[in-house]
Amino acid sequence: MTTRDLYKLTEQEHKDKDVSRIYKIWTESEDLDSIPEIDSKQLSEDLTSDLTEVCSMNVSEYTLFKKWLEIQGKYPTEKRNTLFDGVQRVLLDDSQSRTISRISSKIWKPESVDDYMKLEPEMVLCNKNPEEIAQYNTLRSFISTAENNNNVGRNLYYYIIDKVTKKYLGTICMSSDYLDLTPRDNYIGWTREKKTEGKMINYTTVGSTIVPTQPLGFNYVGGKLLALLCLSDKVQKDWKEQYGDTLVSVTTTSLYGKAKAGGMSQYDNLKHWKKMGYSQGSVAYKPKKETTKRLRDWLKKYHSEKYFEWYVALKPSGQPYKRDHKNRSHQFAFSKLGIDKSIVRSEHQRGIYYSPLYTNTCEFLRGEISEDKLVKSFDTSTEYLVNLWKDKYARKRITSLINSDRVSSETLFYDDLAYLDWEDCKEKYLTQVGR
Repeated sequence: MTTRDLYKLTEQEHKDKDVSRIYKIWTESEDLDSIPEIDSKQLSEDLTSDLTEVCSMNVSEYTLFKKWLEIQGKYPTEKRNTLFDGVQRVLLDDSQSRTISRISSKIWKPESVDDYMKLEPEMVLCNKNPEEIAQYNTLRSFISTAENNNNVGRNLYYYIIDKVTKKYLGTICMSSDYLDLTPRDNYIGWTREKKTEGKMINYTTVGSTIVPTQPLGFNYVGGKLLALLCLSDKVQKDWKEQYGDTLVSVTTTSLYGKAKAGGMSQYDNLKHWKKMGYSQGSVAYKPKKETTKRLRDWLKKYHSEKYFEWYVALKPSGQPYKRDHKNRSHQFAFSKLGIDKSIVRSEHQRGIYYSPLYTNTCEFLRGEISEDKLVKSFDTSTEYLVNLWKDKYARKRITSLINSDRVSSETLFYDDLAYLDWEDCKEKYLTQVGR
């Protein structure tokens, strides 16, 4: 038995919401008194400073700021004397430099505008291969101005390559679905009881990452290709094999929603996807990494049982005991530390999109029919979905760009974020957010 297994609840404990037994085991193994005293007043002031800074940003600026913090944290640099260029800022880890160079050289770029017709996209599942996971994370981190988050719960990680050229086309991550999305739930006719106690939420997933490489995204609406691939029988097969549940629907949300000029998203007017409306618009701001670390230590020292439930305790399945634990722990701490509510959350709304994979998906999720009665909504073969993208979306897009002389050759690989300070980052890339 691993140390991690010690903190799993039994089925009965989970049903009774009783973590006292495993909490006692944990406290006996942890020296909580060894955690240095943390000045609550100073922590509150630092949190207020961090949150005040980010809550003054618009959506695009905050999106880029989180990305900059991510890259700065994952890819630390130092100044070194180089043979030909004098003092240069370089990555501390030379292997990271080599990996970035290798990945960036394999981004698909067309030699002619019609090369998209030759593409044979292939979804490579990375979950069980550490090397492929590393490829996925490097690619995902540098092809988008959106932060690369690690989602708690179920996840299928894919990078998408062209079978012919072996070049990267993008990344996809299919994750545990959102527990509450009012417009989607109203469409399904879902109650909280059906979602949780009936475990019907396990039959759905969310496309948490759907990011094409460039110029595929801009020139050929590559985001629509990846969104269609999220519905493929490849994803359905992998979900069934990995988690044992039949996938009956897919959810996703737009990154910007109403905040983006025109309010349009890559999912709008996309066949087999339905727009449900907008989220409630309450997105939590994040403090800086150093402040967040002190906040977790503060929780562990002064509210150890709460900390245990959020960061240590596991369900019998091995999943975290509490959903959305980071958000919950932060909101609890902010309340205890007297943080002004006006600087804690944004009112940014995101578009909600939903794809039922069966004509009677909603009836199944409501518990009205059994799984053997499900009827497919449409052809979910990769071949059909790729051809749909080529014929209906990519051709129209590239023709329009040619006619307006707007065809792009940019790859938009953001590896230099590791070397830029925040002001230089803003000046160079703020206009690129959302590309």
